[in-house]
Amino acid sequence: MKKISALLLVCIFITLSLTSCSNNNTLYEQNAIKMDTFMDLKAYGPNAKFAVEESLKKIDELDKMASPNINTSDVSKINNASGKNYVKVHPEIMKMIKASIQYSKLSNGAWDITTGPLIKLWGIGTENERIPSDSEIKSKLTLVGYDKISINEADSSIMLQKAGMSIDLGGIAKGFACDEVLKIYKKYNIKNGLINLGNSSTYAVGQNENKSPWSVAIQHPRSNSSDNFLGIIGVSNKALSTSGDYERYFIKNGKRYHHIINPHTGYPADNGVISDTIIADGNLSDSSMICDLLSTTVFILGREKGIQFVQKLPKVNCEITTSDYKIYTSSGLKDKIQDINKDFKYIK
Repeated sequence: MKKISALLLVCIFITLSLTSCSNNNTLYEQNAIKMDTFMDLKAYGPNAKFAVEESLKKIDELDKMASPNINTSDVSKINNASGKNYVKVHPEIMKMIKASIQYSKLSNGAWDITTGPLIKLWGIGTENERIPSDSEIKSKLTLVGYDKISINEADSSIMLQKAGMSIDLGGIAKGFACDEVLKIYKKYNIKNGLINLGNSSTYAVGQNENKSPWSVAIQHPRSNSSDNFLGIIGVSNKALSTSGDYERYFIKNGKRYHHIINPHTGYPADNGVISDTIIADGNLSDSSMICDLLSTTVFILGREKGIQFVQKLPKVNCEITTSDYKIYTSSGLKDKIQDINKDFKYIK
């Protein structure tokens, strides 16, 4: 069973020097557990320390707004007021919610932040995890639907239309935070660095110390070993996000029940996908936020629909790993993944 410990696995493999002759090549690095995730921030340059420390403060600020487990957060206030009244929210929470609704419409509801009641019902990754009854799931499905989110633009407020509804920004908040960290890096003129907010949100800034793209290892979805990965991809000024059924799950009677809930069925997505990775160009606005939500969306859509969906989006590509250990990619990632693990077969 994997809880928070699964999030401590570092999937970025890179050799870095802590000191060098030039201030522009001096590395400053900090890691911490925030948003229930192991995070690692690296930045090069004379202002690197300021950039990293300000970034960590920003992540804390966002968590206080977006966490459903903090009573004073905007999300908790929205959930507690469901079916009653509008709640005025911070512009950054509004942005995440509006983006979520946009991609819910594009994906025909595969992406949906109103799955909060289902997430709580299953309790996967908590001490209360269990397999709910069909009747319990059906009752909670009546509370799911992005079309039941009301927005009042005039005073930046949100209301969930039915009592008992709740939203969960867990599939988008880290990506949003990654975009905010990138803004801070740019403010401090950080040309090279690595923003790793867990598997769900990574951004490669510029190049590594060898003046080459950063080498990012995609986690092996069926191995806990940090040196046993699915493959490696070189990225520079790109966002990357991975979702998988190995992050939070439990096994009952030989069946794996994971945390990625299909909003249409109320059950963990079960379509043969065990992991997927989304990569977006850095010049795509909100690239990390989009990568984060798309990794969940594609996982739920499945291999064929997922790749078709991504192919229609600008500046975005994907890799999908299936339960028969085959790897599929969108056209833009063809032959871009190197050192593919011998456990897997790349289908071109």
